[in-house]
Amino acid sequence: MKRDDFLKMGALTIAAPFFNSALAKMATGNEKFYDDDILHRLVTANDKQVAGLLQSVNEDSVTFSRRVGFDFAVLTASYCFPDSAYYHNADIVSKLEIITKVLTNHQSADGTVNIGNLESPPDTAFLVEPLSAGAYLLAKDNSKELGTVNESIKLFLLKAGDGLTTGGVHTPNHRWVICAALSRLNALYPAKKYLDRIAQWMSEGIFMDSDGHYPERSALYGGVENNSLVTMARLLNKPFLFEQVRKNLDMTWYYLEPNGDLITTDSRRQDQYIGKRVTSYYLHYRYLAIRDNNKTFAGIARLIENIEGFDKEILDRSLFQFMENSLLQKEMPQPVLPSVNYEKLFPTSHLLRIRRDKTTTTLFGGVDWPLIIASGRSDSPNFFSYRKGNAILKYMRLSSGFFSMGYFYSEGLEKKGNVYKLHKKLTVPYYQPLPANKRNSKGDYTLSPSIDDRFWNKMDFKNRPVSNTKDLETTITLVETNGSNELSIRVNGLAGVPVTIEFCFKEGGNLSGVTAPDSKGNSFLEKGVGTYEFGGDTIRFGPGGVVSKEINALEGERYTTHFGSLRTEGMHVFITGITPFEHRVTIS
Repeated sequence: MKRDDFLKMGALTIAAPFFNSALAKMATGNEKFYDDDILHRLVTANDKQVAGLLQSVNEDSVTFSRRVGFDFAVLTASYCFPDSAYYHNADIVSKLEIITKVLTNHQSADGTVNIGNLESPPDTAFLVEPLSAGAYLLAKDNSKELGTVNESIKLFLLKAGDGLTTGGVHTPNHRWVICAALSRLNALYPAKKYLDRIAQWMSEGIFMDSDGHYPERSALYGGVENNSLVTMARLLNKPFLFEQVRKNLDMTWYYLEPNGDLITTDSRRQDQYIGKRVTSYYLHYRYLAIRDNNKTFAGIARLIENIEGFDKEILDRSLFQFMENSLLQKEMPQPVLPSVNYEKLFPTSHLLRIRRDKTTTTLFGGVDWPLIIASGRSDSPNFFSYRKGNAILKYMRLSSGFFSMGYFYSEGLEKKGNVYKLHKKLTVPYYQPLPANKRNSKGDYTLSPSIDDRFWNKMDFKNRPVSNTKDLETTITLVETNGSNELSIRVNGLAGVPVTIEFCFKEGGNLSGVTAPDSKGNSFLEKGVGTYEFGGDTIRFGPGGVVSKEINALEGERYTTHFGSLRTEGMHVFITGITPFEHRVTIS
């Protein structure tokens, strides 16, 4: 198949200008966003990966992981694509044979593999995705030299299919990953058992809240679920599944920072602390932009094409996906730039997003109560973050020395007029002797949590009278005006309680107006206004105030009793006070 023949299957496009110039041209509506050089870029990037794989893939050097599946697909794409420098290259066949041997050697008797989890159906499904796409391309190519590879990968995939039709899951997204893998297997090797298992999982229903979150509220796993549903929708002819993907993609725009980061503060999974880039959503935006003639999705896809990381995350590993899913090759509709000025409140997760072009504000009050530290629960204490171009305030936190209760976590986010409010009242009692009818001579009482959920003990707390109750009430309000934020922080109740406001700025910037960092990297804003500069942009914050520089164990007893910490990389600045505490901070 020649290049011209391939292009007849649909034009592949990409925006050539850098991110900011793309925005300007999109705004004028005069620029034609078509560049068939994307195909050359995809092939060039894939061939570069192949050059490395031809050196690194050897009998004794392949480390078994999910990457093996992508290595198989990358090698396959160059082998099957006529304009590749490695088209029908015999060296690729020998590397594919090595990989299929590795796959076979690491497959358990039930068809599953050990990647992270042991004999894991979900991890097997993640591996099957690129492998099955590669197997599809090889079968379509039908080169005589591929006989051994085709037979070996077929045997591996069929055995994996046995494991996927009976195996279980751990998390919500695993169900749809397995269904997507079975959809791919059914497209290659049709079998009723695959469709029956998919129907069984789908009968549970696919949850999405009114804002567009999947159950895990995760940018990381939201991308996984979108990918699975798109695969299922197109391969099983179930177009109704696209609706949830559309809704999630609509929502994701409001979580997108100008540099390509996604806000993850309200996630229920590990990305609530580690963050996520939008590049993994590119194929979903592109596919539905073309399928639905959605100009807004086309606009977002164009923006993603011009952010840092697009080459590595998309161009380097997506040629096989464009070849397997031919709709991706077609030209997107004329892109429309979504608004970069908005104020959006997400009631289901109590997250506020405000954007004023290159300036963004995030306010969060939606942890899961009761607060439990576990995967699958939202427990981030990062109540505020702010970006001004390249300058990034990663988060603000508030902690008090109130019975080692640790960081402030709000019970929701309320809006009244132009004011947003976070609030939480803590109540900590002391405990009286048990009533006579609840006592036993052995002192063997129920192991249970204290009323404040701070600790557990064999004290039968719920049956004890309480006294000497102490309260601490925290209220934080936000008023935003054209990118400038005024935060009013009030902590009242028991007097004499230390209060700490923590700012964490992106590492590598320049701070001024604050004390020199101590041995642990902590600075204090003792008075006046501090500034943080990064990449030519500056954030101003203050005024400051310091009562004490003792800032240990800010996380609280939930973490410190097991020597845990929530401290992250960054440049940490603190304001401290004591209750009754009132302080107003402006961040702009």
